[in-house]
Amino acid sequence: MEAFEFNSHPARVIFGSGTIAKLPQELERLDKSKPIILSTPNQVSQAENVGRILGGRFASIFREAEMHTPFGVTERARAVAAMTGADSIVSIGGGSTIGLGKAISIRTGLPHIAIPTSYAGSEVTPILGETKNGIKETTSDPKIRPAVVIYDVDLTLTLPVSLTATSGINAIAHAVEALYAWNGNPIINLYAQEGIRAIASALPKLMADPQNKDARASTLYGAWLCGTCLGAAGMSLHHKLCHTLGGSFDLPHAETHTIMLPHALAYNAPKVPTAMRILADVIPESDGDAVHGLNVLLIKLGVKRGLRDLGMQEQDVDRAADLAVSKPYWNPRAIDRDAMRLLLRRAWAGDVARADI
Repeated sequence: MEAFEFNSHPARVIFGSGTIAKLPQELERLDKSKPIILSTPNQVSQAENVGRILGGRFASIFREAEMHTPFGVTERARAVAAMTGADSIVSIGGGSTIGLGKAISIRTGLPHIAIPTSYAGSEVTPILGETKNGIKETTSDPKIRPAVVIYDVDLTLTLPVSLTATSGINAIAHAVEALYAWNGNPIINLYAQEGIRAIASALPKLMADPQNKDARASTLYGAWLCGTCLGAAGMSLHHKLCHTLGGSFDLPHAETHTIMLPHALAYNAPKVPTAMRILADVIPESDGDAVHGLNVLLIKLGVKRGLRDLGMQEQDVDRAADLAVSKPYWNPRAIDRDAMRLLLRRAWAGDVARADI
């Protein structure tokens, strides 16, 4: 076995059904009593339910979380937290809301309790992606990670089928890149394999029966493991492309990850044979080819396959290719502008991913 380094980042995780009811005790354990509650405009009812669970003991509700964590939104939320005397943060929602909680926490030092309602995985990472002046930048710091994560399977039962699919594939993407990360290790590989297996086997069941509680639990469990991979290993081409497309073209996060993952995997496949074998074992119907298995899974899920379906214009492909190579970053296969343009053009058109670039 090759030498490796493994840094464990312990966090308090509560997993189960009805676990949101434990929020008051978790705040008490942190010696806090006046959180600012965060949500998107579409999840205000969930934020208000958090307020009821807390018996009205909270500083304020901020309802303006947005995709890609715009800097201006963070500043408004931080001002509300200060004005209302918040001593902590409770975020309920997906990556947008949890990202806002992380952005406020790292700037103020307020402890953050995250209650995820999707499979984004942001709640267990020390990574913050923020958008300012049309550019999305990432920061990594152990202090960014929430102090407590409450996973409540019941909160995912009403997640729309389409978002269930794309959010789940977004989680899988974290683990896929961890399998060939420059700083990967056998422990994270185990997390990745188990996380991908749990999600890939459960998602088709949820397409047929969104109320399948066992499948919801498996997907949420897998998302926790895959998110942990994102926080413990370096990411490469796939995440770089998705941050470029999301931050510069305002494309939806989970849907963009879903479209880009098979293309990025196919591009890197020749240089990561061990990871490809592992993926072929854990993605159903791969028949020895992980890219094929991923394509089959996406067909079953009925997700959008082209960036043009998300609103990206064809003329934006060249700019996206320029941005993708503008700053050097590690990837198992060398990156050049012509290859990125072809990859992005295929993803824009919705072509089936294939390893011939």
